[in-house]
Amino acid sequence: MAARRPFSPRLLPVLLLYLPLPLTRARHFSAPNTTFNHLALAPGRGTLYVGAVNRLFQLSPELQLEAVAVTGPVFDSPDCVPFRDPADCPQARLTDNTNQLLLVSSRAQELVACGQARQGVCEKRGLEDVARVLYQAEDPGDGQFVAANAPGVATVGLVVQAPGRDLLLVARGLAGKLSAGVPPLTVRQLAGPQPFSSEGLGRLVVGDLSDYNNSYVGAFANARSAYFVFRRRGARAQAEYRSYVARVCLGDANLYSYVEVPLTCRGQGLIQAAFLTPSTLLAAFAAGPGGARGAALCAFPLAELDGSMEHARRLCYTAGGRGPSGLEEATVEYGVTSRCVALPADSPESYPCGDEHTPSPIAGRRPLEAKPVLQLGQPISAVAGLQADGHTIAFLGDTQGQLHKVFLNGSQGQVYHSQQVGPLGSAISPDLLVDSSGSHLYVLTAQQVDRVPVAACPQFPDCTSCLQARDPLCGWCVLQGRCTRKGQCGRAAQANQWLWSYEDSHCPHVQSLLPAQHPRQEQGQVTLSVPRLPTLAVDEYFHCAFGDYDSLAHVEGPHIACVTPPQDQLPLNPPGTDHITLPLALMFEDVAVAATNFSFYDCSAVQALEVAAPCRACVGSLWPCHWCPQSSRCVSGEHCPEGEGTVYSAQEVDVQVRGPGACPRVEGLAGPLLVPVGWESRLALRVRNLQHFGSLPASYHCWLELPGELRRLPASLEEMAGDVGLIYCQAQQFRPSTAQRELPVPIYVTRGKGQRLDNAPTLYVTLYDCAVGRPDCSRCQAANGSLGCVWCSHGQPTCRYGPLCPPGAVELLCPTPSIDTIEPLTGPPEGGLALTIWGSNLGRDLAEVQDAVKVAGRPCSPEPSLYRTSARIVCVTSPAPNGTTGPIQVAIKNRPPGISTQHFTYQDPILLSLSPRWGPQAGGTRLTIHGQHLQTGGSIRAFVGGQPCPIREPVCPEAIVCHTMSQASPGEAVVRVVFGHAQRTLLTSPFQYTANPQLAAAEPSVSFRGGGRLIRVRGTGLDVAERPLLSVWLEATAEVQAAGAQPQDPTPRRSCGAPAAAPQACIQLEGGLLQCSTVCSVNSSSLLLCQSPAVPDGAHPRRVFFSLDGVHVDFASASGGQDFLYQPNPRLAPLSREEPTRPYRLKPGNVLDVEGQGLNLGISKEEVRVHIGDGECLVKTLTLTHLYCEPPSRAPQPANGSGTLPQFVVQMGNVRLALGPVQYETEPALSAFPVEAQVGLGLGAAVLIAAVLLLTLMYRHKSKQALRDYQKVLLQLENLEIGVGDQCRKEFTDLMTEMTDLSSDLEASGIPFLDYHTYAERVFFPGHGGCPRQPALEGPGEEGRRGPVRQGLTQLSNLLNSKLFLLTLIHTLEEQPGFSQRDRCHVASLLSLALHGKLEYLTDIMRTLLSDLAAHYVHKNPKLMLRRTETMVEKLLTNWLSICLYAFLKEVAGEPLYVLLRAIQYQVDKGPVDAVTGKAKRTLNDSRLLREDVEFRPLTLMVLVGPRAGGAAGSSAAQRVPARVLDTDTITQVKEKVLDQVYKGTPFSQRPSVHALDLEWRSGLAGHLTLSDEDLTSVTQNHWKRLNTLQHYKVPDGATVGLIPQLHNGGAVSQSLAQNCPLGENIPMLEDAEEGGVRLWHLVKASDEPEGAKARRSSLRERERERARAKAIPEIYLTRLLSMKGTLQKFVDDTFQAILSVNRPVPIAVKYLFDFLDELAEKHGIEDPETLHIWKTNSLLLRFWVNALKNPRLIFDVRVSDNVDAILAVIAQTFIDSCTVSEHKVGRAHSYPEQDSPVNKLLYAREIPRYKQMVERYYSDIRQSSPASYQEMNSALAELSGNYTSAPHCLEALQELYNHIHRYYDQIISALEEDPVGQKMQLACRLQQVAALVENKVTDL
Repeated sequence: MAARRPFSPRLLPVLLLYLPLPLTRARHFSAPNTTFNHLALAPGRGTLYVGAVNRLFQLSPELQLEAVAVTGPVFDSPDCVPFRDPADCPQARLTDNTNQLLLVSSRAQELVACGQARQGVCEKRGLEDVARVLYQAEDPGDGQFVAANAPGVATVGLVVQAPGRDLLLVARGLAGKLSAGVPPLTVRQLAGPQPFSSEGLGRLVVGDLSDYNNSYVGAFANARSAYFVFRRRGARAQAEYRSYVARVCLGDANLYSYVEVPLTCRGQGLIQAAFLTPSTLLAAFAAGPGGARGAALCAFPLAELDGSMEHARRLCYTAGGRGPSGLEEATVEYGVTSRCVALPADSPESYPCGDEHTPSPIAGRRPLEAKPVLQLGQPISAVAGLQADGHTIAFLGDTQGQLHKVFLNGSQGQVYHSQQVGPLGSAISPDLLVDSSGSHLYVLTAQQVDRVPVAACPQFPDCTSCLQARDPLCGWCVLQGRCTRKGQCGRAAQANQWLWSYEDSHCPHVQSLLPAQHPRQEQGQVTLSVPRLPTLAVDEYFHCAFGDYDSLAHVEGPHIACVTPPQDQLPLNPPGTDHITLPLALMFEDVAVAATNFSFYDCSAVQALEVAAPCRACVGSLWPCHWCPQSSRCVSGEHCPEGEGTVYSAQEVDVQVRGPGACPRVEGLAGPLLVPVGWESRLALRVRNLQHFGSLPASYHCWLELPGELRRLPASLEEMAGDVGLIYCQAQQFRPSTAQRELPVPIYVTRGKGQRLDNAPTLYVTLYDCAVGRPDCSRCQAANGSLGCVWCSHGQPTCRYGPLCPPGAVELLCPTPSIDTIEPLTGPPEGGLALTIWGSNLGRDLAEVQDAVKVAGRPCSPEPSLYRTSARIVCVTSPAPNGTTGPIQVAIKNRPPGISTQHFTYQDPILLSLSPRWGPQAGGTRLTIHGQHLQTGGSIRAFVGGQPCPIREPVCPEAIVCHTMSQASPGEAVVRVVFGHAQRTLLTSPFQYTANPQLAAAEPSVSFRGGGRLIRVRGTGLDVAERPLLSVWLEATAEVQAAGAQPQDPTPRRSCGAPAAAPQACIQLEGGLLQCSTVCSVNSSSLLLCQSPAVPDGAHPRRVFFSLDGVHVDFASASGGQDFLYQPNPRLAPLSREEPTRPYRLKPGNVLDVEGQGLNLGISKEEVRVHIGDGECLVKTLTLTHLYCEPPSRAPQPANGSGTLPQFVVQMGNVRLALGPVQYETEPALSAFPVEAQVGLGLGAAVLIAAVLLLTLMYRHKSKQALRDYQKVLLQLENLEIGVGDQCRKEFTDLMTEMTDLSSDLEASGIPFLDYHTYAERVFFPGHGGCPRQPALEGPGEEGRRGPVRQGLTQLSNLLNSKLFLLTLIHTLEEQPGFSQRDRCHVASLLSLALHGKLEYLTDIMRTLLSDLAAHYVHKNPKLMLRRTETMVEKLLTNWLSICLYAFLKEVAGEPLYVLLRAIQYQVDKGPVDAVTGKAKRTLNDSRLLREDVEFRPLTLMVLVGPRAGGAAGSSAAQRVPARVLDTDTITQVKEKVLDQVYKGTPFSQRPSVHALDLEWRSGLAGHLTLSDEDLTSVTQNHWKRLNTLQHYKVPDGATVGLIPQLHNGGAVSQSLAQNCPLGENIPMLEDAEEGGVRLWHLVKASDEPEGAKARRSSLRERERERARAKAIPEIYLTRLLSMKGTLQKFVDDTFQAILSVNRPVPIAVKYLFDFLDELAEKHGIEDPETLHIWKTNSLLLRFWVNALKNPRLIFDVRVSDNVDAILAVIAQTFIDSCTVSEHKVGRAHSYPEQDSPVNKLLYAREIPRYKQMVERYYSDIRQSSPASYQEMNSALAELSGNYTSAPHCLEALQELYNHIHRYYDQIISALEEDPVGQKMQLACRLQQVAALVENKVTDL
């Protein structure tokens, strides 16, 4: 078979995975997990093609996916030429196929795609469908190796049109050892018999490629020439690289015209990217010769470039390559023999493209140099150019994914726009393409394709942004009102119509307005001035738009006149404003040419807005408004009504009376400003400009705005001098409703009927009340003298206004000072303490108290800045002896002193000790300073060294608590405390700053949310922390925060003498976070023990960290990067599930099994504590869902006297779960059944079996009675099962321990899954025993037939791709009478193998056949469909499911199935197994049950393993491995168990065969004994020979054994592997093992067994007889089956759950199949849900999963004994019964013979209803999930095809398939000829061609 291509390119019509969002114009396209390489554009179609690793994509111009083709991975090696047979290239591996070249051939409508695989060969594909392959070289020669075969080496190419044909020009670098023969530049043919071949065409011949090592940058072509840009070094002499451009004529198929010249960008490095415009070669160079980061752009005019090449060509043609100076300026390069010559002078013109006699290849020596037009900071990876509207635009892509647009303006380039395209840091590919319209740019990065507008003119909404963008392709189209390309603006050629930013144009704008605003009440004309206005046609007009009002415009030059709208057309002024501003736009049709704002004002609104000064507001406003004083109106226009004076606007000129200064107004108070409360006062106000009112008489009023009252006072105008006068308000007493010290009261004046005079800006009178704020005499006398306040003793002594106090009641001297409180009450003897004295009458000013204060008889100096009149004195104490105490005295002038009741004490604070004495240098240590009299003074500060130590808790007399700050380095620091100005230092015990603790490890890293799990933290210096914490920050809801914590300091405060408060578990932090903490205990300097904090429900952990005083370490940092994880709290079911309140009855000695959920997610087995009362239940096993513990042997007492029965309590950290009371049963458990019990049980079992028989016999006649009896049987069975439950738990605990060990083994070795090829063959061809299909051996003389036969089979393979042929073939074969069911299955599997690489096609065939099958069964009985495998489509379905579900098996279902298999094997091996009859003591299958009580003893043998295992016992080099066996095991059984243990984790096929080894018992130094099943010591009696056992040889426990090669094998190495195709399992011998009349037996003699053991060869009648006898099984044997069933129950459940769970995504194949069956049912009108249930069951569960359950050897490379097979058969039968719709009864549907006994059926009778529900839920969940589309399924199938395409022996499968065709050749030909479509397709003829090639008396390859 052709192993080189494990894929078949195909079209996946819609890949949802790759599609952008629907119904939107995509701006980019990407494909997951795909790297893009190249981009090509079909010129006429606009279609894009993307070459990627292993894929080709076809995209629409809008980047919508149209098609995709798979191109890899392929089996390949760069060191091999393309091969058919994998044996030709042993080093071949599955290799990604990177696209190296992607070109469009427009003439042939073909896409040329070349990958790196197969030495870079190319293929041709259709432009309309990239998945359609037009040409693919079957066996390419080296002339067809096109692209470089390494992805890092560039390949560039061009498709050029030569006369009559297209040619392919390809240039590539040097890659790999096989590419040395491929020239760097070749011309190749695209058409003809050998496409892509360079035979007979030009190639750039190079002497030694490695000398030059060309690295190509790009290939370009114009109408005459093709250009190649590259870098290379020179031959030997020139080591450094230089940049070059080469040129060849387009019609030159021989490369005679090849010329190259060097390129130099002044001062820059090597060329990196290039692009050819019609006139210029744009090239990007690396910045600087030293490879500095950045790039430069150079432009080489094409004329100069061609001129330089022509100059070199002329010199080489006519002057031997030398210039006028005699220096060599041109030469023939690349180490060829040709040289420059001296031909006639007209040779260059005569041979413009060279000829055979002209020298070639020519290389110019003189570089073409250009100056950089642009420098950039990033390296450039792509260049493209565009000439549009007369400008040249360059597009540069850099290595960071940025696209730069550059305007090439003369010799300078300017970047006018940069944008990020694709992911940051992803370089832009050199394939930077402009579409044919020049409107869009396609940008390729490794991850995506982007479609970027060349010019985004429409995105600029206005003229200013359009011109500011400086995009040379954009300009403002004035009359269209939009930013456009020049060609899109209809009048762009006319002046002022299209404005371009590079011509310094200004946008149209309104330069001036006359007038600038207008009164809204009047309609008038506005003149706009708009310079450079476009000229309109005769019949076109401008108009003005005032908001929504249009007015025709009259244009005169730059001036436009428009009429304003009438008042009723204007909107109302906005509330609180005096005008409305509308947009004024000069319009052309509906386009605004220029716009400004225009305001319409309302003078009456101006007046209304300023009530306090209407005239000032009117004439001082922005608008030309005037004030009419007499009518009090603000008007627009010339003046006021006749006979009334006018105050004109301040904007008027040449007018006397204008502006706010001319307004009638109140200027201020003439007196008094301060008015005492309660005293009658007369106010006077100064006024101006009242003459404007004329001589008309009018009344005046004063208005005062008192709190809660507006008071009106009559007033009179009394004095006028010029324009100034006085107004007097009537005298009045003022008493505000609320007493205030000072109250400013606004005042204003009105004239006549409310005509208000303008007020000064701040006009108010101040009312004051002496009594407010002056409660004592001193403060009253200290008041400002101008207020006239006195201390009045009349009545209640108070402060009053002087005239209000009777003359004799005024007090001139104040009372004695009164002292209320002093603080602090203590101070140091040094003095200097700030003492605060509170009281009253403490002086009127500082001078009075300057020397008035004494403290305990010592003077105290007041602090001036802190003195408060009469109320507070702050003074600094003087020194005094320690212990001095006394009151405070304040003596003012001649008055008696005031003396305090409190005494002040001078005391000496003493510092004694510290705790702790050390802490981390990071600070944060809670330091306690112990001493005496520490509560001294009010300002106490602590310091450690030079750092302050903040005191956050109340200072106590004997202790100060502070928190240390961080220190720069470890060391000692002296502690000092400052009491005011006194300082105390603790010199005797300094504080020791130690190095910060370091955390090295923290485990475990998971806990339940309830917390309390012990976390062990290891590190160094952990004991230096005073209070280590483990904390967690939580994001919590408001409810959780309210319940969980109060805002609080993390360190709780306490009062002196009170015990330290326990820290709060959770506290509120700023920012809404919650912090929960636990205090860690310090075990040692290297170990902390912390308990995980509890986390409230609803809170989400944000950060888990350790706080070691000031050191904060995240848990992840301490644990080596492992984040701390909180798991949900475990849930446990009550012990008594049915009635939780009832006591659980426990038999002493039994193991307790507690079910739950999530039990081991956050804790280990060792940490769980389980108590029954005051006793402990020892935890043996803890799994996710089960806890097993061993209770105390005697009933414990209730804990804490709680009730009469002990409670069962599980403690997991802080999580405490009480599961109910436990009652010990008092009956002693018997170790063995007494005879009476056996008799009783026997009778009970007899009754039970009788009931079963009765049920079976009466079922058909009396169904209701049968159902009742059946329920009774189930009840009895349930009681039996409960009876053996405790035994099951003990067994299960032991089994779980073993399985836990298995899990750890599996992590190291993995599950021994079969590789896919073996798996597929075992499923496809089960009759071959899993042996691979081997190719037939060739006969002599048939070597010559290989080619034709292979060719014929290849044609047959192509013929199978015809759907009509394949369907006709299948139908014809199935119609043949001699075509058996076995033939059908065989052909279906051959087809599966042959079409494995085209799974989509195979699926389509299967769908069609299934539809036909459904149509057939619908007319008969639809429930019978898919019941068996009778048709080819049913076998195809089996194979299809096996292919699709292999990954699901490996990833999901395989592990529980393998664990079940191992659990069964372990349980079977724990009991004796008869090697002759095959019966076992431990089984689920009653027909395999060993019923005799065989005494046995478990032994542990020490097996020697290693290189010296075959030597002396005790050899030091050999390792001893323990192996568990039984003393009743035969030697072969022992060898099997020993091999299982020694080769644990090794696949069965890779182990030595049990028959190739002998077991050797070693005792002492020289005692070696070879053990065997039969030898001279075997016991023979009465023609019965007993097989030897360990018991027979008396091998003791702990004996040492070894495995040695069997002697008769000639000393063969013991490692000889078991054959892949064993002749059979080690089957029981039965009675067949007779030799000379002697019969073999092991544990029981076959004839002694009443049931017989001839199942392997018995007739059907004998089986029926045996089944009848099995119904009489005694109850004691039934309990054995039940015990085995209970022990395995969890593993059976886990397996069923893995198969029937939808928690993980359901395999898409299952969803697809079920959806298809639903469609079939709907199509045929089948509404019966039972029918659909049966279809799904028959198609998936019974067809695939039952097969997997019964035959684990289809999946795993394991040994499966007959006993394990029998148990799996019972479990498979249970699975079958669970899938049926009808009620579970003991019946025969879908059953297997050995499992069809009633006992086997009854074993799982209780579980089957639960399993049925699982099946129903499985079907329901799949149906409700989102449908699996045809496209998704095709995508998955394509991946499967690609992964497993190298299905084994494809040609052999085709050969065998042809053999079947040969048998019915005539019938198939007839059927093909009868079909009219088949006739058109010549299918019969094609089959005849196949027959002619294949059939020549040769059937073997």
